[in-house]
Amino acid sequence: MRDDRIERKAGGIIAAQLRRHRSGERAAVQALVLGWLALILHPLSFVLFTWVFPQPYESATLRALGTAVGAAGIASERMGQRYCEWYVPLAATFLLPFFGTYMLIMNGGAGAWAQWLLVAMVALCHFPTRLALRAYATGTLLACACAILHGRGATIMTQPILQQVPVHWAVIALLCAARFSRTALEQDKLAGMGEGLGAVAHEMRTPLASMDANVRGLTRMLQAEPTGSTAPEEIRQAMTRIQYEVRHMNHLIDLFLLSANAVRRRLDPTESVSMAEAVQAVLRRYPFTSPAQRDAVAVEVRGNFSFAGQYELTVVVLLNLLRNALKAIHRAGKGRVRIVVDGRRKAPRLLFIDTACGIAARRQPFIFQRFYAYPAHNGTGVGLALCRQILHAWKADIRCVSRENGYAIFVLEFPNRHANVTSGD
Repeated sequence: MRDDRIERKAGGIIAAQLRRHRSGERAAVQALVLGWLALILHPLSFVLFTWVFPQPYESATLRALGTAVGAAGIASERMGQRYCEWYVPLAATFLLPFFGTYMLIMNGGAGAWAQWLLVAMVALCHFPTRLALRAYATGTLLACACAILHGRGATIMTQPILQQVPVHWAVIALLCAARFSRTALEQDKLAGMGEGLGAVAHEMRTPLASMDANVRGLTRMLQAEPTGSTAPEEIRQAMTRIQYEVRHMNHLIDLFLLSANAVRRRLDPTESVSMAEAVQAVLRRYPFTSPAQRDAVAVEVRGNFSFAGQYELTVVVLLNLLRNALKAIHRAGKGRVRIVVDGRRKAPRLLFIDTACGIAARRQPFIFQRFYAYPAHNGTGVGLALCRQILHAWKADIRCVSRENGYAIFVLEFPNRHANVTSGD
């Protein structure tokens, strides 16, 4: 009954929560970091550059505006996800290239501001590449325009200012190259992990097959024995349990191989996939440890829908989500899983709801990052990142709404293909 109340409560607030998680939690983290840095550095650097290391030009008004921008970033968590999404590019443009370039020009290319602007360029390149390039171009042009309005247009064409341009371009190029190299290294690591999983899974087949053959032989021998004593019956039960575990391990190996192949294959959509059929296939293939565990999973089809994807990769995504939900129930010692296929919405979606231990708010921004796992021993940290990568390749989205010690809801939202929607029981 308690689980039912939790599910109803979760369902009641899901619409409001999903609006805050439309594009993931990265923008909220970026807004918070920008906010704290601006709130701390602007007053501190104003004191340093006014009294400790005086510069030719300083602006208390601009510093106050930068501090206000920082405070707005800190308040962004309460303002909602959409606010964070437009705040980040505006704040990054103002706080990094605009402010640094403007102060460099107004101070005639002073060395302190040249170094400050260089640090700002390095920080800017840690944002997504497109955002960083747009912010750099926009902030630099606006800073030059403001300097011209203040009568310092001639300073822009002086050597101390112009010589910074190739330095900035070199920094941007090197950091972008480093980002591409890091991405390539991640792909190599994923490929190696996939090959390792495949090799280990294949190697496990032989001893499991041998164990299964020996168990079948012992079972036939026991069947020939008289049934008078209790020992043979206990041995028969043990043999049955061993056979069940062997089948369970073989199913797990199939999952490992499926995930290993998903890491290496192309993700482009190649077929139309029925969501309800994929869900039922996952329930048939998943190696449940007991009938009770299987009974803890319920499926509700509010309306089936089809989407452009790949059937086997869809199974990989759903298996990962189901496995994570059942592991959470095992850790919490309570809970159920509810899978909702909802194709009646404008954007059809699938909900994975578990009423187990939930996810702490401080950890939610990182759960889709590659190689992040919590607890640290709980897997490789590849599963959810792979799910998001697959779904993004299909123009779909995945996000999480959770409350610690309460519930976790994974929402998979797909583009509307105007496909036929069929109702389900």
